[in-house]
Amino acid sequence: MLKEKKILEVIACPKCKSKLIINDTDDNLNCLTCKLAYPIKDGIPILLSDEAIDLKKHQ
Repeated sequence: MLKEKKILEVIACPKCKSKLIINDTDDNLNCLTCKLAYPIKDGIPILLSDEAIDLKKHQ
């Protein structure tokens, strides 16, 4: 679970710089523009393109 939800106000998608939103289970930050999900591990968002999950492939 992302410990500090205020962090969402200052971080952005590393690919397109759009706003990230936390998913319902608090385990990913989603970019609705790029359709990518960045995992949250031990409360820390992993904002690396190599770690991102393509949401278009997981629908």
